[in-house]
Parts: sequence; structure tokens; C-alpha cells
Amino acid sequence: MIKDNQKHFNRLHVVIDAFVIAVSYWLAWFIKFESPFFQNSVKTLSFERYMAALVVIVPGYLILYYAFNLYTPKRVQGRRLEVSNIVKANTIGLFLLIVGLYLMREINFSRTMLFIFYGINIVAETIVRNAIRFILRDMRRRGLNQKHILLVGYSRAAEEYIDRIIQNPQWGYKVRGILDDSVEAGTEYKGIKVIGRIENLLVILPANRLDEIAITLGLSEYFRLEEIVSLCEKSGVHTKFIPDYNNIIPTKPYTEDILGLPVINIRYVPLSNTFNAMVKRLMDIAGSIVAIVLFSPVMLFTVIMIKITSPGPLIFKQERVGLHNRNFWMYKFRSMDVQPDAEEKKAWTVKDDPRVTNFGKLMRKTSIDELPQLFNILKGDMSLVGPRPERPFFVEKFREEIPRYMIKHQVRPGLTGWAQVNGYRGNTSIRKRIEYDLYYIENWTIGLDIKILFLTIFKGFVNKNAY
Repeated sequence: MIKDNQKHFNRLHVVIDAFVIAVSYWLAWFIKFESPFFQNSVKTLSFERYMAALVVIVPGYLILYYAFNLYTPKRVQGRRLEVSNIVKANTIGLFLLIVGLYLMREINFSRTMLFIFYGINIVAETIVRNAIRFILRDMRRRGLNQKHILLVGYSRAAEEYIDRIIQNPQWGYKVRGILDDSVEAGTEYKGIKVIGRIENLLVILPANRLDEIAITLGLSEYFRLEEIVSLCEKSGVHTKFIPDYNNIIPTKPYTEDILGLPVINIRYVPLSNTFNAMVKRLMDIAGSIVAIVLFSPVMLFTVIMIKITSPGPLIFKQERVGLHNRNFWMYKFRSMDVQPDAEEKKAWTVKDDPRVTNFGKLMRKTSIDELPQLFNILKGDMSLVGPRPERPFFVEKFREEIPRYMIKHQVRPGLTGWAQVNGYRGNTSIRKRIEYDLYYIENWTIGLDIKILFLTIFKGFVNKNAY
């Protein structure tokens, strides 16, 4: 069973980590005292004295790794979160080592070596853990190291959960079936059958052949939730609850404790936090200034080409809806022939649109026409990263047609965004675009912004859907 495998794997993982810590520490000592990089280093303490510190360092770091959840299962844990926890654990470890040496009045122990160890250990742990992740995912794709799950309740949540499991075989989940009272036995969804009624849990659980129970009841069945949870917990099988209202509750709900009463906020936006908003704004100001300087030759060339190839203004401004539903004027290099406002507002640009100039086609394909929005960012109308802003006419249209569409206006619109780097630009699905925008809004971090900017540089400028 996977429960036993996980125990053995965790023990092996601890041994591997201990080895990595020891080797990283030895390598730091070698670089500091034996390599040509630090030729003037003086060995005040012996090699044996330095290595004796591993008696404290290795178990200390393993405890820190455990405290930062680095031994939780890797099936669906993100790599970014794991790297972040490695950095945090090592940073605290370095701090404790330096404080310990200070309290012991040990002045001869090389602090430089500890900083080298800090860098090497973070890199080594990241490489080793990614290698382990790759090996495990490859095993699971081949049908090994499987986790057997039973779903209780046939609902939208059950179908969406099955969809994700099928799409990600590397997670190693095997759904054995679904129990439900209102759906006929034998009913099948993507190869997963309803195998009986919920009361069959009384027979299935004592057999102890399951690793997990996932409660996927429909909303109308929630009166049975307490009974089912109690039954599952008595058996000792790990139980999780997948709500049938994920279109209402965010992926990372913000929960408050009101004197022991849990209160779930329907929508938690990290950028509503003043500190987060301030950090993002400072990044926008610095980033837009740097980008304006870097792209100034491109913008100058574009201005000249627009003037040469097409009569009319250089800059095209268009009303868009931004933060808190406030309208603003968004700037672009003009890529179309001048036309009346009433005509321009009618629809999006389509393939082979005769209104687009020859040079305009190049600008749209390479996103050069978007560069003036750097000044929108500097003004505070936009951000480097965020959901793309839309025209008021389409906002009024989509707010009625697409659930949760208006949530995108709880943050500043962006020059680029999570939807855009995932291919949803131009003439693509609005619903999918909103899905990605909502994910970004609810899971914002500075790290995610940096990732999106890098992805934009490498694959986001050329837009195959731009006409």
C-alpha cells in the first residue's frame, strides 16, 4: 500500500538530504580552503574541527526541512513552493549558525565558508529534489507507485476531479469508483464507474485497501457530510473534501477564525493587502522606466515608419476599463487607418482586416504597438502584469455572459498576463482567458509576476492570434 511506501520513501529522503547537506558543507570547505578561488585563506582551524560541526548542522537542517514541509508528498506540490521552502530553511539555518558561533565566541570559524555552503546547499537540494520529482512522476506515468482513491458522491466536483487526474497521470492517482445514492450503479464517466451506494462504505472501509477517500457530494447532499466524515475518520483512511461550489469559493480561500468559528471569505485578492500593492507598484514604476529606456530605439523606429507609411496620428488611444471599474485611456501605436469612432467601436479586428496597415500587421504580430502602454503603467492606470483591459462595451456584454468576469477589475490591468503567456491572446476563448486571469488574481506573488515577465520575453511577444 502507498501508506507504507510513503513511510519508506520519507526515511530514504531524509538520508538523501543528510548526504546532500554533508557533501555541500564539505564542498564549501574545499572551495574556501583548497581551491584557487580563495588563495589567501588561512586555515586557523583543522579540517577535523570543521567537519565535527556536521554533528549539529545535519540534524539541525533536517529538523528545519521538516518544519518547512519539505517531506510532504510531491504528487501535486508545486516546484516553486518547494524551492521557496528550501531557501527559507537554509536562510534560517545560516542565521542560527552565525548566531551560535557568536554566542560561543568562536572567531576562527570561517563565516565566508558558511555563506558558500548556504549557496551550494540551496542549489544542490533543488537539483536533487527535482531529480526525485522527475523519477517519481515517470514511475507514476508507467502505473507504479499508485494511490488508490474512492469518490463519495457523483457531482460536478467529482467530474472535474476525475478530469484533472486523467490529465495528470504523473500524480499517480487511481480512482477505483464512485459511491452515490441518486445515480444508478454502472453509470460511467471517462472510464470511472458508479460502483454502489454510499452505505457500501461500511463494507469497503474495513477492508483497508484504499489510500484516500475524496468526498465529492453534490450540494443537495451536504446534509450527509458530517455522517460520512465521521465514518471515514473512524476507519483511519485519509479523507479530503472537494466542494461542489468551486465556481464560488476561490482556489486558495482566505479563512478567518471568529472565536473558533471558521469564516470563509468568498474572494481573497492578495493585492488588496497594502504592502503587496505597494511592492507591486514600485516594481511597475521601476520596470516601466527601464523598459522605456531599453525600447526607446524600437519606439523611435516605429514612430518614423508609421509617419512614412500611413497618414494620421502616431498614437491611438482607446477607452478601457481598469481598476475598480474606472475607465482610462489606453495608448497604442496606431496600426490601422484612421476611422470614425463609431466604426472603430463596433468589433474586434478580424483576420485580413482591411483597416490594418501593412506596417500595422508587423506591429500587431510582434506586439510593438503595445509599447506606449509603458506610459500607462508609469501613470498608474496599468501594471506590468495583470489581466488585459477591455473596452466598456464588451465589459457590459461579458459581465452578463461570463460568471465572475468583473472580478478581474479588482486589480490593475496589465501589459501582459498569465492568460497571455498561456496562449490566450487576441481572437481566443474569453472564458478560458478569464479562468487564467482569476487564477492570477487569487494566487498573486512577486515570483509569479517575474515568471510571467520572463515567459513574455521568451514566447509572449509574437502573437499568432493578432490580426
